[in-house]
Amino acid sequence: MAINKEKIEEHVREILIALGDNPEREGLKDTPKRVANMYAEVFEGMNYTNAEIATMFDKTFEEDLDMAAESKDMVMMKDIDIISHCEHHLALMYNMKVAVAYIPNEKIIGLSKIARIVDMVGRRLQLQERIGADIAEIMGMITQSEDIAVIIEGEHGCMTARGIKKTHAKTMTTTLKGRFNTDTALWSKLVALYKN
Repeated sequence: MAINKEKIEEHVREILIALGDNPEREGLKDTPKRVANMYAEVFEGMNYTNAEIATMFDKTFEEDLDMAAESKDMVMMKDIDIISHCEHHLALMYNMKVAVAYIPNEKIIGLSKIARIVDMVGRRLQLQERIGADIAEIMGMITQSEDIAVIIEGEHGCMTARGIKKTHAKTMTTTLKGRFNTDTALWSKLVALYKN
């Protein structure tokens, strides 16, 4: 489903009126258009299913399969910066750091593709927990690995800027698949790498 920028413009104009402001005044004349363009950018991921994102970033290196199959070493990328928006209040989720780990099975994914997957998943109305689940699902589709972990730490505008207003509150979530969910030694190795 494509993002409808004309509808966004129309409704942002109505929100400005509902807030008691004049959308025709100089500072607000182009605000509906600017917001529509911004939403098309920050919510780009809403245009794609997880399967479509997997297809977009399905760049793997099969020449390294023998080495990966023998070693079963963990691949981990961490400190991937993203932003997202909470689906409950449309508030910004920010200062988010994502770590993605997997044990190669059939394929080794290009490292930049991991960051691109994380970024695209964040570009949706989201819950932090779902971001982790979506990333893990897409990584599984591409790598054919069942052993995937996603750790996310972030701050939520709906906690820090409104409501309870706890400005230093951080939310941490983990999504663990396969051996990351059952092998305590592997989990300990993941945590040690994450903390370094």
